[in-house]
Amino acid sequence: MSIEETRLEEIIRAHQGRDGPLLPILNDIQDEFGCIDEAARRRVADALNLTRAEVHGVVSFYHDYTETAETRPIIKLCRAEACQARGSEALAAHAEALAGDRVCVKAVYCLGLCAIGPAAMIGKDVHARLDGERIAALVDGL
Repeated sequence: MSIEETRLEEIIRAHQGRDGPLLPILNDIQDEFGCIDEAARRRVADALNLTRAEVHGVVSFYHDYTETAETRPIIKLCRAEACQARGSEALAAHAEALAGDRVCVKAVYCLGLCAIGPAAMIGKDVHARLDGERIAALVDGL
């Protein structure tokens, strides 16, 4: 068994006894490996006595789950209405220009920081009240 397979088994075992283990397992797999590939979906389905279609349905429904790992750092920039009203569209264009091929700028729709937007998330860290200067500092820091 490879290191990846061993780690996958550890993640599944850590959540298997709880109610509703699917999402916590998928979250940990995404965090650990950067994606949830077909082999991982198959193993999760077997472990939880679900069909592969059920697991695939969940993975394909949530935008945070990906089938392949992104090799670049990711900035998730809120593009929902409240952040749009505060200038996120222009900010997104600025961030994409600064990022080039070095950083992935992903659109997300609501980080829950509507009153203090525009907002972005890098990893598990959130950043609010963004402007051109602050987004440039975030991109440069990656």
